[in-house]
Amino acid sequence: MFQNLKRLGGDSLLYALMNVGTKMIAFIMLPIYTNFLSPTEYAPVDIIDRWTAMLVFLVILGTDSALAFYYFEKKDEKDKRSYIQSVMNIRLFMVLCLFLIILIIGPLFANELLQSDQGLYWLYLSIGVLFLDTISALILTVMRYEFHTIKVVVLTVLKMLLVAVLSYLFLKFFVRSVEGILYGRIISGALIVLLLAKPLIKFISFKIDRDVLRDLLKYGLPLVPASLAFWIILNSSSFFLAFMKSAEEVGIYGAATKFAALITLVTSGIQMAWRPYSMSLKDKPNNKELFSKVYIIILLMGATGVLVVATIMPYVILLLDEAYYSAYQYVALLSAATFLNFYYLIISVGIFFMKKTKIISYAFAGAAVINVILNIILIPSYSIWGVVASYLISYLAAIIYIFVKSQKLYYIPVSLWKMSALFFVMLAGTIGIVYVQEHALSPLYIVLAWVVYVATVGITRVDKDLRGTRNHETN
Repeated sequence: MFQNLKRLGGDSLLYALMNVGTKMIAFIMLPIYTNFLSPTEYAPVDIIDRWTAMLVFLVILGTDSALAFYYFEKKDEKDKRSYIQSVMNIRLFMVLCLFLIILIIGPLFANELLQSDQGLYWLYLSIGVLFLDTISALILTVMRYEFHTIKVVVLTVLKMLLVAVLSYLFLKFFVRSVEGILYGRIISGALIVLLLAKPLIKFISFKIDRDVLRDLLKYGLPLVPASLAFWIILNSSSFFLAFMKSAEEVGIYGAATKFAALITLVTSGIQMAWRPYSMSLKDKPNNKELFSKVYIIILLMGATGVLVVATIMPYVILLLDEAYYSAYQYVALLSAATFLNFYYLIISVGIFFMKKTKIISYAFAGAAVINVILNIILIPSYSIWGVVASYLISYLAAIIYIFVKSQKLYYIPVSLWKMSALFFVMLAGTIGIVYVQEHALSPLYIVLAWVVYVATVGITRVDKDLRGTRNHETN
């Protein structure tokens, strides 16, 4: 068991370092890009990035989760290859369909959408980037499932470096426009595909296995609405703020979400390692006991991390202009919501094992509806706090629903009341810390919040659960 935990920890650390590296490269390149391009010229880059993010949902069609399941369920290498080939065919077919759609209707909206006579050409280039990224992403995913962690990390960081360097060279010496960035992305994507040519050849096949295709789509398609719901939850609040309040509040909220997203530097590494790790243990003895420990460990890490964020944010926010100082008060609770967005993947093993992925879509479709309704109700009176409350409540509703359903399908011996106590005490402590900071009360109250949280950890005796010396409750 220790060896399995060690593998999860080691892979998570490597993936976390990979994500830190790629995000740091992107952070460094942003001021360089904006130095070459005026805000008006840079705006199409942002639009194209958002556009591409939406298209990725349509291209993948939930096949990432489906492949994770069947890759570890099938023991024969030939069967595994058949599923990988089918996923490749599905994704490339979707890219082709999107290209044809743009070819037909793109002239009607592209130039207006991107505010340029070159808008349609830029959309064509974005499809080229999507095509190359679709190929490399699948190969890297398979390498991740085969636990070639170091290769995945190296190639991913290398790709980001190539994008940065080539985009800079194009902007400086050749094309000082959006095209320069897109050319850099296309060439870097092509180079990575060439580096992956050897494993890629094995997964190219025009043969269609209808049974495999049916398995993949039956498992994956129900997850597509969940992806769209994620997009609504993550993006709609900014639009509501813009319409109901002011641009200044949109900017402050945007700064807060950027800081809150930093928690993904840790969680994204675990997220990438978790799917192959959990699926590889599906049929192993004592896997439920191991999962129960992972549930608690990650919850403790997340809860402690949110409290740390709440404690230090008034000082960290000083990195920004003083006009953004008020953003600090929202960051910790937004981090809690961001953690929940990740944590649902950990506590939903039963849903993925039993192939009941529709539950995920139901949960986040409901969460999206809750989020929109709460935004409409709360923002007029509470502004950014209304957004924060909407964000947190909608994710909390989704994760409770997912956990209960997953436990019914595949029971993991972990105590719901202990998990709830840890999370809600952390939430109360976070709110208390922000209140103390906002009203300039004694720092001893912040210490008190930490004492209560540590005491809760002791009272719940989760240490016994982690040591496996106590029978778990059956709720």
